[in-house]
Amino acid sequence: MGLPGLRGTEHIGFTVPDLDEAHRFFVDVIGCEYVYTLGPFARDDDWMTEHLNVHPRSVMRELRFFRCGHGPNFEIFQWEPADGQAAQPRNSDIGGHHLAFYVDDLDAAVAYLRGNGVRVLGEPTASSNASAGQRWVYFLTPWDMQLELVSFPNGKAYERDSEVVLWHPARPEE
Repeated sequence: MGLPGLRGTEHIGFTVPDLDEAHRFFVDVIGCEYVYTLGPFARDDDWMTEHLNVHPRSVMRELRFFRCGHGPNFEIFQWEPADGQAAQPRNSDIGGHHLAFYVDDLDAAVAYLRGNGVRVLGEPTASSNASAGQRWVYFLTPWDMQLELVSFPNGKAYERDSEVVLWHPARPEE
């Protein structure tokens, strides 16, 4: 019936081109808290391939852990790959992704991002159907990683008839 002892998502890891830039963005703009650093890590054997699925001579220069309110922690890496790096994937690419932050007031959060020079993609969108009650908008980090703001202070439409509801930070007791 699934993974024994599963509690939830502990952290999300992602790689950035400049860890200092990412640190400033996530701490100074988003409001995450820096926790600790590890690295560098390099090996002369096949450990990197066997355990991390990267080229065996790649170097993980540094990783930093951040806590961002309620929800999963972030493990942010900067690598020196021995075989080059792929471009940042779009949502439509295999491996495409985004991180979504729940906010209480979407309009205030969008104004804050714009006031800090962050590129916000369009205007907030109101969802429909099962997600009715939710508003969302995408924005980009300085290195063009896709992030999202979401807000649904009165819940989503599907919750009225569902036995299971999605977790979100405004209900941390669940």
